[in-house]
Amino acid sequence: MAYDRTQLTPEALKQFLTEHPEWKHEGGMLRRTYEAPAFLTGIEFVSRVAKAAEAADHHPDIDIRWRKVTLALVTHDAGGLTWRDTKLAAEADTLFAQVVKQG
Repeated sequence: MAYDRTQLTPEALKQFLTEHPEWKHEGGMLRRTYEAPAFLTGIEFVSRVAKAAEAADHHPDIDIRWRKVTLALVTHDAGGLTWRDTKLAAEADTLFAQVVKQG
């Protein structure tokens, strides 16, 4: 599947980070750690992120440590961050809010 591999401009990255202050730009990736109120809430969040990632054909690194879930995003085939990373990051924020509200 062909995708736009245009990397984010520094301005676009700065705007995203301003709008989503929980996300950090570390090691060339977007990274955020979420803390769920319970282990199974975190697992439900991971399940929803996995479904969204699969639908977008864009898969984050996911690390689960009890109630903490860390996502790391980068578009490997573009050699850096693209709109696909910021889109999935914003969607993850929405999914986390939904899971916590339902939990």
